[in-house]
Amino acid sequence: MNKDALIFLAIAIVFEVIATTALKSSDSFTRLLPSIISIVGYCIAFWCLTIPMRTIPTGIIYAIWSGAGIVLIGIVGWLVHGQKLDLPAILGMGMIIAGVVIINLFSRSVAH
Repeated sequence: MNKDALIFLAIAIVFEVIATTALKSSDSFTRLLPSIISIVGYCIAFWCLTIPMRTIPTGIIYAIWSGAGIVLIGIVGWLVHGQKLDLPAILGMGMIIAGVVIINLFSRSVAH
């Protein structure tokens, strides 16, 4: 994968996690600062997501972006909002991580 594409994909993931965390804190857009952080964060995330789409197949990008986002949001939800994850949730997130690793290591759709 193109190094720049991976950097922008990582930035998109980080801003998506920030935006989603702020979305929870926005209380349905009734709190101003978390609402602004959420909207700006999603805008940055989606813009950054367009950069790797120039060189990496969309399905691969989306699998990595959404998989990493799900796992990171689960962790942030636990640490920031005190949300608990049960064993099936943890196992499911482990499978998501395994899927992203398999795509990155073995898929011919991803240029190594």
